Amino acid sequence: MSTEALDPKTLDRYECGACGYIYEPIKGDSKSQVAAGTPFEALPSDWRCPVCGARTSRFSNIGPQGNPSGFKENLNYGFGVNRLTPGQKNILIFGALALGVLFFLSLYGLQ
Repeated sequence: MSTEALDPKTLDRYECGACGYIYEPIKGDSKSQVAAGTPFEALPSDWRCPVCGARTSRFSNIGPQGNPSGFKENLNYGFGVNRLTPGQKNILIFGALALGVLFFLSLYGLQ
């Protein structure tokens, strides 16, 4: 493994289809002595899922962390919220709810 800095956005994460375990290249796999920063494609051929023991063929690419959720062809629909990351969507939803509660409570201030 090289000692150069790795960009976390370029390393795709992979999810086990059998148990839902997510292999994150940034973290590696300490159980199997896979160093942090090892891309999924560079895993040893005998590597198995640390949770259920499934082979690498059972894993599917779920993209880098912080990626917009949903299908790529649907990202251009809506009012631009389809391009938001899950964290940004949470801020939008719960921020709007908090603002609504504040407006509702402000009605008590009316005479």
